[in-house]
This record gives sequence, structure tokens and C-alpha cells, in this order.
Amino acid sequence: MKKFKFNLEKIMQLRKFKEEECKIALGQAISILNNIENEIKATALKRFNAAEERFNDPLEIASWDNYILRLEQTAERLTEQAAQAEMVVEEKRALYMEASKDLKAIEKLKDKQKKDHRKEMFNYQMSEVDDITAARYVNNEHAQ
Repeated sequence: MKKFKFNLEKIMQLRKFKEEECKIALGQAISILNNIENEIKATALKRFNAAEERFNDPLEIASWDNYILRLEQTAERLTEQAAQAEMVVEEKRALYMEASKDLKAIEKLKDKQKKDHRKEMFNYQMSEVDDITAARYVNNEHAQ
């Protein structure tokens, strides 16, 4: 009985590799976005604390105002970076989805071919059994 061999195995391996690369790239993009979002939260917390601290020392209100202004500018810059990072994440997600779809298509083809091979082998084995049964019948008829 011949063993199943998928002719497009190398292509399937390449598609698996591409999907894995896309998955890693997506994970890295999400990580960058998460880091930016964490920086935004930390900056907001610093701004809140600075606003509270501002009124504790009336002589340094101008210094605190400058610090708060700088924190607001940092938050704006980080928000812009987050928007850009979100676009990168969406791009990487689309590439991953496409690679995943390509891999699933070839896996379905492999499964179909494997199923057809099993069916063909089953039919071949049934044919062999029929031939053996027929040969025994003929031998039994001639022996009597």
C-alpha cells in the first residue's frame, strides 16, 4: 500500500513560516502600541500629581506650570505615536489574516487529498479482497 504524499508540502511549510513571521510582527506591533499607551497613562498620572503639587508651594507655581505644560506636550506627542502605532497594528493584522487564510487554503487541499487517498486505498483493498475471495471460490469449485 503506497503512503500518502502531499506534493505541495514545501509550499505549505513556506506558508506556515510566513504566517509565523506575520504573527511575530503583529505581536511586536501590539507590544509597541501597549508601551506607548502605558507611557500615556504614566504621563497622565504625573500631570495629575503635578497639578496637586502645584498649589503646595506658591513660590514655584511657574515652575510647576512649565512642568505641566511639558507633560501635556508629551501626552500629545504620545497620542500621535499611538495613532501611528495603531495603524501599523492594523496593517500587520491584515497581513497576518491574509497569511493565515493562505495557509488554511493549502491545509484544506491537503486534507481533501488525504481523504481521497484513503478512499482510493480502501477501494484498492476491497478490490484485492474481492479478488482473493473470487480466487478461493474458483479453487474450491475446481477442487470438488
